Amino acid sequence: MQFHHHGYVSGDPRVQPAGRVGLNRPEELPDEMDVLIVGAGPAGMLAAAQLSQFPNIASRIIERRPGRLAIGKADGIQCRTVETFQAFGFAERIIAEAYQITETAFWKPDPADPSRIIRTARTPDDPAGISEFPHLVVNQARVLDYFAECMAYSPTRMKPDYGYEFQGLKVGGQGDYPVTVTLLHTAGPNEGQERTVKAKYVVGADGARSQVRRAIGCTLAGDQANHAWGVMDVLAVTDFPDIRLKSAIQGEKGSILLIPREGGHLFRMYVDLGEVDPNNKGAVRSTSIEEILDKANDIIHPYTLDVRDVAWHSVYEVGHRLTDRFDDVLPEDRSTRTPRVFITGDACHTHSAKAGQGMNVSMQDGFNLAWKLGHVLEGRGPESLLSTYSEERQVVAKNLIDFDKEWSTLMARKPEDFASPSELEDFYVRTAEFPAGFMTQYTPSMLIGTAEHQDLATGFPVGKRFKSAPVVRVGDANPVHLGHHAKADGRWRIYVFADLARPGTASATDQLAEWFAESPESPLAATPAGADPDAWFDLKVIYQQSHHDISFGAVPAVFKPEVGPFRLTDYEKVYAADQKEDIFEQRGLNRNGVVVVVRPDQYVANVLPLTATAEISAFFAPLLQPQRQKELLSATLPAVSSTAPVISLTA
Repeated sequence: MQFHHHGYVSGDPRVQPAGRVGLNRPEELPDEMDVLIVGAGPAGMLAAAQLSQFPNIASRIIERRPGRLAIGKADGIQCRTVETFQAFGFAERIIAEAYQITETAFWKPDPADPSRIIRTARTPDDPAGISEFPHLVVNQARVLDYFAECMAYSPTRMKPDYGYEFQGLKVGGQGDYPVTVTLLHTAGPNEGQERTVKAKYVVGADGARSQVRRAIGCTLAGDQANHAWGVMDVLAVTDFPDIRLKSAIQGEKGSILLIPREGGHLFRMYVDLGEVDPNNKGAVRSTSIEEILDKANDIIHPYTLDVRDVAWHSVYEVGHRLTDRFDDVLPEDRSTRTPRVFITGDACHTHSAKAGQGMNVSMQDGFNLAWKLGHVLEGRGPESLLSTYSEERQVVAKNLIDFDKEWSTLMARKPEDFASPSELEDFYVRTAEFPAGFMTQYTPSMLIGTAEHQDLATGFPVGKRFKSAPVVRVGDANPVHLGHHAKADGRWRIYVFADLARPGTASATDQLAEWFAESPESPLAATPAGADPDAWFDLKVIYQQSHHDISFGAVPAVFKPEVGPFRLTDYEKVYAADQKEDIFEQRGLNRNGVVVVVRPDQYVANVLPLTATAEISAFFAPLLQPQRQKELLSATLPAVSSTAPVISLTA
């Protein structure tokens, strides 16, 4: 954590100095705003927390509830999500209070007496070591609390506006705020009264029954599996030996997915209630908690559950549905305008809860969208950035639904119907990377380069999330994880993995550093005058030698920017390979050096040689503030053919 660069800080260093919006933020919902987020669930709160880091953007998030969420339905936090929490600054604290999943137990009928279940396998949760972060279980309400804290401590001093329900919207008004939104007060002295506000953009994060989705003419399409499950969070006394292990139980009388909860005592059970009569779905929906408990005891025989308290329970049917677009622009209008209204999370994709993906994928929707809105509204990038949200996230949601269909089907299958006794656990281990959140790979676009130079950094696949690794910070000899310093601050990351030469030897690394610092074609040249030199781009260098062999004074100045009003040297951008856990070996980095470009939402955008200055400039040219695009494109792409894709230059 860095602070003091604006002067001595004696209080909580997590509280950032208030920016323009934070200094003048009205307590009541204003009539006009840059972004209105509808729904304070995981997707909406992450999007709000990200937007709150842009000091000049006026964003508000409304919620029909009168106050904070007390009990959340979602609880599974995948490793990719914990990486995201690290970027927002609360991973360590939420890990401390959460339950950590390290193994999964599998139970099946005893061949000698099928009425009894026996444990048949225990598998590690992350056998491949795909993340340094654990798989967690923690209540959704606590996740929202942490994002609310991020917002409150941000430069904009943002907080949810409770007691407002979305009623409808219209796009196309005149002026700077073309979206008109009608709201209804659901709490407080104005309860029952309507209110109209205007926004530049609206984000619908209002769940599976989304009214924002309805307002922009999107519908969820898909199927109901006609298979019901009872779910309950309970405190119980039991002789079942794996009550504190995640367990997939397939008994003669049905299936249970057991998820231990945080706190050491609470646990969740998804209890198989069997096939649903499509002509009488109300019957299964009215299943009582007593019936669910009786079914659970039948399944886990010879063990028993003595439930002492039920914190929450429900009955649901597995449904897999998806919208064909995640914004308000119809396919035939894509070439004529950019989106003004977006939907995220359950508003655009629904699936079962048993894969533990809903909250996780929803938050990545919010992360993907929010930094793009921030860049457009601050003038860092063109409006065409916003069209990439639906293009990228719709594919991810489709892949999730396909995975969840297979997992849900396997969980509901009777033991005797499996092709092999270990089919369920084999599938769980084989597909571990997908539910952990690491199979997302964005395809080439204005935000993702081609994999032409992928062989230079095989461990950083273009389009996938940047997988951190240990390094040593040269300035203070501290061993750190490189990726853990990538905060959710809206900045691009450019990692220069140096060649074999030491700094100050006129090497390819030094020449690249000079280009970054001096060339008008460098992306750093787009940084606004008067801002810190790393305000838009976080440029770091990682040397191959031990930190003992690196002279900090010889390191090029561009890797040691002077920041804050006192122009203090930033000592946290120069690293060396950890000689015990060499990042060059761990991530397949070429010893001649390589540049790895990472998006603000932690996905690898490009991999290029140290000498590829023209390619670096050409990649960033369409992403910089619009007034510089024509100049940079003409300077770096003189040979663009007449058949090349047209890049929108509108702002």
